[in-house]
Amino acid sequence: MKIPHSHVSPIALRQMVEEFVTRDGTDHSQIDQRVIDVLEQLKDGRVELHFDSDTNSSNIVVVSD
Repeated sequence: MKIPHSHVSPIALRQMVEEFVTRDGTDHSQIDQRVIDVLEQLKDGRVELHFDSDTNSSNIVVVSD
């Protein structure tokens, strides 16, 4: 289910994005910059926040054209 990022508190949204950008642990660039990049992508509509109620987990996915 798509969740508008504007409906999530700023603190919760940042925590979700931080979890997302550190999920696989292979990118060793600055976490803060990656979080900023993803937040900008959410605001620009290039990615969306999705929630799966079966697994009780969130994901950030690229918007398909």
